[in-house]
Order: sequence, then structure tokens, then C-alpha cells
Amino acid sequence: MTPSPPTASTQAFTILCVDDEANILSSLRRLFRPHGYKVLVAGGGVEGLEALAGEHVDLIISDMRMPGMDGATFLAEARKRYPDTVRLLLTGYADMDSTIAAINSGQIARYIAKPWNDQDVLLTVREALERQALLREKARLEALTLRQNEELKSLNASLEHKVEARTSELKAAHEKLKQHFLTSIRVFANLIELREGASAGHSRRVADLARKIAVKLGFTPGDVQDVMLAGLLHDVGKIGLPDELLGKPVSHMSGDELGLLRKHPITGQAALMGLENLRQAGTFVRSHHERWDGQGYPDRLSGLAIPYGARIIAVANDFDGLQIGSLSPRRFKPEEAVTFMQQNRGKRYCPNVVDAFMEVMGGPDTTPGATNEHNPSSLKPGMVLARDLLTRDGVMLLAADFVLDENLIRQLRELEASEGIRLSIAIRPQEVKT
Repeated sequence: MTPSPPTASTQAFTILCVDDEANILSSLRRLFRPHGYKVLVAGGGVEGLEALAGEHVDLIISDMRMPGMDGATFLAEARKRYPDTVRLLLTGYADMDSTIAAINSGQIARYIAKPWNDQDVLLTVREALERQALLREKARLEALTLRQNEELKSLNASLEHKVEARTSELKAAHEKLKQHFLTSIRVFANLIELREGASAGHSRRVADLARKIAVKLGFTPGDVQDVMLAGLLHDVGKIGLPDELLGKPVSHMSGDELGLLRKHPITGQAALMGLENLRQAGTFVRSHHERWDGQGYPDRLSGLAIPYGARIIAVANDFDGLQIGSLSPRRFKPEEAVTFMQQNRGKRYCPNVVDAFMEVMGGPDTTPGATNEHNPSSLKPGMVLARDLLTRDGVMLLAADFVLDENLIRQLRELEASEGIRLSIAIRPQEVKT
């Protein structure tokens, strides 16, 4: 049997041959070198230990009978100092007792009987070193796995931190978009009200009262927002109506004028349907003139068939409409408008909504957090507006929930100085942002 040619793995192995006979060492050197092994030789146990101390050795072949330190003693000491080194013993049949002792003390892997067969020796060495290579690879892979596990733990920790940071950024961005969206709606509602003259501010008042009623009824924050948006935009369908119709009380309108007016809820819903965030508010806009008794418009819905948000807008809208004269020529006083709501409970209006309305009217302001009035000179960056900031003409300068910065504060101070007016700005003291 011809041994395999040298490979990268065999070339990496070093063999130490220990024998006191020079011809034996020469024979072993000639046997192993053609097969790619690096061969070291030593003439005795002491010299062998010196060789082990000077260079890494993978496999030792030692003769049993040597002067001074015999093979059993040498291999036992080698095992103690270099336990990972493979140990083989060269011995004769007459040395069996010594061989057994060497096996017990030196824990040799194999013993080779003299005289040996070259092919058997090569095969024995190759098998021993292959096992050594497997152990070496196992140790390498275990170390690699341990290192990779540590790196993975570190990566996971870093990834969790990055995910948390990114989530926080996304939440902040979402909140900013939400505020910009609400501000845009308020600005749009303000533009609509520029046509209303004396009734300017109607949509904002309706939205604020509707929001308070929705909170009192236990609506979720998302549903409360939809009700508020519907309150701001409930008259968006009136944009195309003639100016003379907008200023005329409903009780003084002709049949044709009423027919034209009663189309505005449908027009308003259609205008909002293209925006996903306003679709629910659009359904409230369409139905805010429906009546509990079924005598409303445009779909003559009644009772629970009317969307809950629309029932709230109906109460808030009519309460303010009675006071600004849009429903009748005579403007109602606030207490008269409240009485009208009570008298029409279960007729025009949903009983639950009227009850919540009465609680809102009879109780403290439900806006989260009390508000403090400030003038521009006392404002600080990070303060949050508690309500819309309006000019004397009813034009909105800044929307509620807007966070003030240094630039805006400077502009408000300049406006107060240039116009000769005194601005009173409602601030939420518990929501100051740093």
C-alpha cells in the first residue's frame, strides 16, 4: 500500500522522534520527510524535553529503552507538560511490562513493535494526526462559535438600541406630521370662515364644543379627533354658495334657497373623501343636519342610524348657530340656547348627546390642563398654545397645540409693537417642552 502524497494538513504537523540510536532516528527521518511532515530528533529524554520546550510538536515517537530517562518516564513528563501532544511508543516484545507501565503513566495512543513495518508506521501516524487535526478543528470551531456568539450578543444589543432610537424618531416624526396636519386643517377652516363675516369663529367654536362632548361620552382619542375635524370642516360644502345666502337665517330662506343649502353636507363629504385621514370626519359632515326624529337632511336618517359623531356636531352646531343668528333672525342668549337643546332632547337631538352637552355646559372646562394667559414678553420656547391665537378680525395666527420657538416669539413681540395691540396668549403650563 502506497501512502498518500503530502497535503496542506500533513505539512502543518511536526513529529519529534526520540531514540538513543542514531540509525533509528535516521530511519524515522527518512520515513516521514517524503510525506510532508516536519521531523525533529532527540537522542534521549532530556534532549526530547528541550525540543518540546523550543517548538510546538504534534506527535512524539519515543523508544522505550534509553539510558538515563527511559521512554515511559519521558512520555509521562511530556504528557504532564504538553497534554495535547499525541504520544507513540517504540518497543520490543520483551518490554511488554514496561510498555504497559508507559501506557498507564504516559497515556500513549499506540505502541509500535520493533522491528516495524514502514507502511504500518505511516498509517498509524497518519490516523493519530488526523484525530489530532479533528480535535484541533473542533477546538477552533468552538472558539469561533463562542466569539461569534459574543459578537451576536453585542450586535443584538446594538440593534435593539438602534431600533429603539429609530422608533423614537418615527414617533416624533409621526407626532410632528400629525400636528402639521391639524394645523393645516385649522388654517383651511379659518379660510372658509373669512366669508362668514359676523359669524367668524363659528367652526372653531363648534369643533371645540364637539370635542368636549365626545370626551365626556368616552370616545377614543382617535374618534375625538375625527369629531373635532368634522366640527372644523362641517361647513366646507358652503364654499360654493352665494354670499347673500350665507348671511341669511334659515327661517328666512325660500324653498329654492333651502334646496341649495341642503346640498352642502353632501358636497362637504365629497370634498373630504379624497383624504384618507378625513373620510370618517366626512361621514359626520354629511349627517350633521340629520335629526333624531328623522326630519333632517340629506338622507332623512333617524335615531341610532345617524353616525354618533354627526349627532354631536348637530348639537354643537345648532347651539352656536342659535347665538350667531344663522338659524333664526333673533340671536339667542347662551342660556336660551341651552334651554332650546333641552327642549329638543329626543326630538331633534340624541338624548345621550344632549345629556353630555349639559354636563359640559354645567361643569369646568374639559381641556386637559388649566391654561395661563401670557403676553409675548413672558413667552418662552417650548410653550404650547392652549387655543387658537386670533387677530381682532378673527384671522387665525397660530393654531392650538402649536409649540412656540424663539423665532415665533420674536415675531409675536414685533406684531404687538407694530400694531399697537396687546396680545393675550393661552398657554398650557404643564406642557412646557424643554
